[in-house]
Amino acid sequence: MLSYVLRRLVILLISLLAAAVVLFVLLRLLPGDPASALISVGADASQIEAAREAVGSNLPLAQQFVRFVSDLARFDLGNSFVSRVPVLDEISARLTITIPLTLFAFLLSIVIAVPLGIIAAVRADRWYGAAISTVSQLGIAIPVFWVGILLVSAFAINLRLFPSGGFPLRGWADAGEALRALALPVLTIAIVMSASLLRYVRAATQDVLGSDYLRTARALGASFPEALIRHGIRNGSVPVISILGIELATTFLGAVVVERVFALPGLGSMLLLGIEQRDYPNVQGVLFISTLFVLLVGFAADLVQRLVDPRLRDRMGGRP
Repeated sequence: MLSYVLRRLVILLISLLAAAVVLFVLLRLLPGDPASALISVGADASQIEAAREAVGSNLPLAQQFVRFVSDLARFDLGNSFVSRVPVLDEISARLTITIPLTLFAFLLSIVIAVPLGIIAAVRADRWYGAAISTVSQLGIAIPVFWVGILLVSAFAINLRLFPSGGFPLRGWADAGEALRALALPVLTIAIVMSASLLRYVRAATQDVLGSDYLRTARALGASFPEALIRHGIRNGSVPVISILGIELATTFLGAVVVERVFALPGLGSMLLLGIEQRDYPNVQGVLFISTLFVLLVGFAADLVQRLVDPRLRDRMGGRP
């Protein structure tokens, strides 16, 4: 197990380096000079050159890349061109909104999708089993921003139960208002995510229902619910765990759209504002942190999958 973890860590570091290369190249392909964020209209040649020197865009690309990677290795994301605030500090402040939004939506989608997916598989011959599957297909087809607009119209404008957008100025110091502000964004993401996750849970449960070990457990006297809980859920969870990792990463990245719909000052709004203002350090920082989060989620999902399934552990240890 230890050797496998070390191999996966090496792959993680290589993937992170590859992502840094792609990020560096893509940002340098954008038209214009990053120094333009520091100069005003009508700046003379000396001012432009001073700005280029300040941001390092006057250096050869190879030297810029070495500086970029060395800064990332020290977790130094630089300072914003516009606000002069350290990018890492700004990201840390905004993650207090994006991370709870992502985790709450992720947990709620699991609470919705897992029982409904199992019911849809076990009761596929009943009308409600077919109805659950049909509704999940419709849920996948609905854009997340449209779900958000519908929820705002219903619960914020008509019923006035929740705010339509924004976040308390005091942040989590006002926990009740903060939770109310996140209620509709969390529900928006959870509805779309659970529709997708439900399909995978249903497919995994159907595979379990036709398995030999479940039939053997029934033949040995176990009831259907007992056999499903003791033997089916653990085996069926193995493929779902990898999907959960993908869904969690997708939820984190999809928060960009949801934060825009609900005017939340999270990581997504920081990224969009950085692009609008050509604030390269902010854009680089948000994309790097997002990439790191996705890679870490994939790494964790891979380890959990092997901890749950003893067959994968045996394969890692070289046993047949």
